[in-house]
Amino acid sequence: MDMSNYTEQKIVDTLKTNYMPYAMSVIVSRAIPEIDGLKPSHRKLLYTMYRMGLLKGAKTKSANVVGQTMKLNPHGDMAIYETLVRLTTGNMALLHPLVESKGNFGRVYSRDMKYAAPRYTEVKLADIAEALFRDIDKDTVDFVDNYDGTMKEPVLLPTVFPNILVNPNQGIAVGMASSICSFNLREVCEATIAYIQNDNADLLDYLKAPDFPTGGQVLVNREELSKIYETGRGSFRIRARYRYDKKNSCIEIYEIPYTTTSEAVIESIAEIIKNGRIKDIIDVRDETDLDGLTIAIDIRRSADPDEIMNKLFRLTTLEDSFNCNFNVLIDQKPMVLGVYGILDHWIQFRMNCIRRRCQFEINRKSQRLHLLTGLSRILLDIDKAIAIIRKTEKDADVIPNLMKGFQIDREQAEFIAEIKLRNLNREYILRQTSDIERLKGEIEDLKDIISREERVLDIICRELREIADTYGADRKSEIISEDEVERITEEKLIEDYNVKLFLTREGYIKKIPLVSLRSSGEQKLKEEDAILAETEARNKAELLLFSNRAVVYKMKVHELPDCKASMLGEYLPNIIELEPGERIIYMHAADDYSGYMLFAFENGKVAKITLESYATKLNRRKLTKAYSQLSPLVAIRYVAEDQDFAALSSIDKLLVFNTSEINPKTTRDSQGVQVLKSKKGSVLVGFKPLSEISLTDPDYYRAKIPAIGCYLKDKDKEDGQVSMFGA
Repeated sequence: MDMSNYTEQKIVDTLKTNYMPYAMSVIVSRAIPEIDGLKPSHRKLLYTMYRMGLLKGAKTKSANVVGQTMKLNPHGDMAIYETLVRLTTGNMALLHPLVESKGNFGRVYSRDMKYAAPRYTEVKLADIAEALFRDIDKDTVDFVDNYDGTMKEPVLLPTVFPNILVNPNQGIAVGMASSICSFNLREVCEATIAYIQNDNADLLDYLKAPDFPTGGQVLVNREELSKIYETGRGSFRIRARYRYDKKNSCIEIYEIPYTTTSEAVIESIAEIIKNGRIKDIIDVRDETDLDGLTIAIDIRRSADPDEIMNKLFRLTTLEDSFNCNFNVLIDQKPMVLGVYGILDHWIQFRMNCIRRRCQFEINRKSQRLHLLTGLSRILLDIDKAIAIIRKTEKDADVIPNLMKGFQIDREQAEFIAEIKLRNLNREYILRQTSDIERLKGEIEDLKDIISREERVLDIICRELREIADTYGADRKSEIISEDEVERITEEKLIEDYNVKLFLTREGYIKKIPLVSLRSSGEQKLKEEDAILAETEARNKAELLLFSNRAVVYKMKVHELPDCKASMLGEYLPNIIELEPGERIIYMHAADDYSGYMLFAFENGKVAKITLESYATKLNRRKLTKAYSQLSPLVAIRYVAEDQDFAALSSIDKLLVFNTSEINPKTTRDSQGVQVLKSKKGSVLVGFKPLSEISLTDPDYYRAKIPAIGCYLKDKDKEDGQVSMFGA
């Protein structure tokens, strides 16, 4: 490879030369707002509209505004139009839109509601924009050349109120981002005034919480908000507002968090319906119209709408977080500031604007005073002034002669020379010069304002009160304390309903809702498979699965997917880690861990273990030594309370007894007590509740344990009761 055309350069130098300028350009010129609350794209657009006379004039086509803005912003017409859309009343992205609009500008809460082309829409500056431009023509801010040097544009706008806190602003730069929430205008003005008057003021007393154009509810944690106000970092939660139409059994959501869209909400609810996570929801649809946002959720008449909404708050963006990162450009340097810090910098900025405005007025009034002072001198001899002008032969000599005749400068002389002949009378001159003393007083007053900080601050406070009175509006977002909000745990999100569980010999388990079971046909099983156990349970119950290795596996019933009778169900080895040769032989669904487990062994012993012994605080999934292994296990049974059981030996001797005769144990692997005595080497082969078998005379077999039992009567043998006993 020919390397003669390549120049070696260190990667650090490449980054400094190429990457850093780009990064700084994005940070300074695009993504991060400045103390006036605007990014460069916003400022260029608004200033263009101001120059077009759209503050007081009629609306014009958006395309016209976009075209004119390109003189300041060369980044393309669609980028400019998208910026314009966000500032409009139609889009509703701002608490106080800066652009009054006509036509379709979409909606901030809708991802798919597209805005019309700029040739179809019309705009003008909103009334509140006047507060952004007030006194901009009085040297209140610096101006710089535009990108091609053909015109001037302001570096900042001299906004009369802290716009940086009033309208939300988000941006992503290189290596940093900015996310500033919005606050109520009236509250911002009141908080700023309070902070000016007392720098130890607690802003939380005035600035209660953020406020958003989409409304909703702001969940307030005073400690977290205080952190945001101090540091500019932190988060808070916003949730939707809803109402319940009892007649139609419908929840109507009419305000959603600023951070989400109606489409995202509907899609997430539709997915919940599909997965059956909230079975009381029937349908969801978008009923948004010209009157505003409406998301309709049809629910069952028996359902609790508040409970459903609490679940949706947990599962969807109907409740969402707003992460604050108050990154602001101050003198072209990014700084993360709290509300206190932002107000400090804005107050200094505004004080500078007012001082510059005062200096501008001083210069203008001083100029006028200077001219009137010269005019006052001709009062001494008006005829002299007329004579000087009349006797001067050359036009070029008029000004010098007046300067010499009355001891005035050129500017004063030119002013006098331009006075019409009819106005060279005493009355006119007296009327004009009567302003001299007034101007002197005003100039002195303006100088006093510049020199005294407290007077400048008083002006800021007065202007803020004016803004609050003129443009202030009630809050759109309701404030709710976090302590008043019910927090939904993961457990509460689980739907609780009646199910039936089926366990097969081949290790399959089915969970079928009782509602579905009623209309189901025959249970589908693998060839040569059979149902080993079945039980009714609640979906929130805990399932205990006993294996032939004296191990109990634990899981939640809701962890099993719902299925139908026509399905095989879940293969247990795929759900729990069984050892080779290990199989599940019994199951029980526990709601409250009351009752007992009965374990019957070949040696004739029966262990009565409290179910509570299998409860664990650490949600263990596997418990060893679930029962004794000293003698082969014959049967496992759960009983809620003591009842009659029948025990059958291998020599057809039957014993009926009540489980109250067995003392309960808490040790899971207890050997139990002797119930059925062995005779002729017999072993226990069957163990069932008396209610599940039919005997001609149960009391005939009843005895106090331990006992050998009585031989089965021929009648009971003929009825096939022996075959009904099984493990």
